[in-house]
Amino acid sequence: MLDWLTATAFTVLGAGITWAELLGFATGVVNVWLVARQHIANWPIGIANVLLLMLLFWTAGLYADAGLQIVYVALGLYGWWHWLVGGERRSRLTVARTGRREWWALGVAGMLLTAGLWALLDRATDSTVPLADAVTTALSLLATYGQTRKLVESWWLWIAADLIYIPLYAYKGLWLTGGLYLIFLALCVVGLREWRADLRRRSAATPVPPGPAPVAA
Repeated sequence: MLDWLTATAFTVLGAGITWAELLGFATGVVNVWLVARQHIANWPIGIANVLLLMLLFWTAGLYADAGLQIVYVALGLYGWWHWLVGGERRSRLTVARTGRREWWALGVAGMLLTAGLWALLDRATDSTVPLADAVTTALSLLATYGQTRKLVESWWLWIAADLIYIPLYAYKGLWLTGGLYLIFLALCVVGLREWRADLRRRSAATPVPPGPAPVAA
């Protein structure tokens, strides 16, 4: 099975496209579209997608991205459960905004993750793109965390990551995956608009509590 997945399906601009990359392309597009639609099926499809990408990235020497997929599986299982019962009284989770404290925590975590992964990749692997690999890994982890909690700002983190991923994969000769992340970028913009619109609709539908009764003169 692994031999078939790593075998070349066809070539693009002289670069071989493996079956793992082709299947990763298909499941990735479906996954992000389902996230934008807030469909719970995005989680099992996403788990299948990251297992395919883990194999692809490891063979391409993107070790941090390959390791990141293992974390994605765990986050995918958590997100699947949390979307189902993470709302009030164990109801389905709804879209929310990121609080100021959480933004600070995410910012600090992102800087620490980037610095640690950069040092590790630079010293312990033969990666030719340690900084870019580290930055995209950190952004993707933070974005996935936000996605598990349906934080609307998680789409901005995905957009930032995709803007780095696209030229990175082109540099590595992963043309199909680079094209996939270009589609991801467009879907992220759609997802951001969809989630913001949902947040506005729910805010407008929330009844305003009555104010205090006027005091008689």
